Amino acid sequence: MSVKTIKAMLDWVEDNLEADSGLPQMALYVGYSDYYCSAKFHEYVGLPFREYVFRRKISRAAEALLHTDCSIIEIAVQFGFSSHEAFTRAFKKAYGCSPRQYRKSRPDIAVFERIHLEEHSSK
Repeated sequence: MSVKTIKAMLDWVEDNLEADSGLPQMALYVGYSDYYCSAKFHEYVGLPFREYVFRRKISRAAEALLHTDCSIIEIAVQFGFSSHEAFTRAFKKAYGCSPRQYRKSRPDIAVFERIHLEEHSSK
């Protein structure tokens, strides 16, 4: 699998962070099996596909908490969490505080940025 295909996968993830889609849809998009995409994604990116998507979603949700007036439940739903409670649990696990605390006190957290690959990668 080429670096270009992995970059297409990363682009697809960014374009679909707010959609209810996952590995099967991404694999279909790039034209490879779920298993092969998962293995190659992990090899090139250094994280399993699901973990990468989770980190990007929770990071984008954190940005939305600071930069929009949307309610916490609206942001939770926007990024595919099933409930306010599920979002709060995930957010606390990722950042050590609730979405409400984060919005109110704005602690300095390390958001997970999109990974960019170089075309000349040797893999």
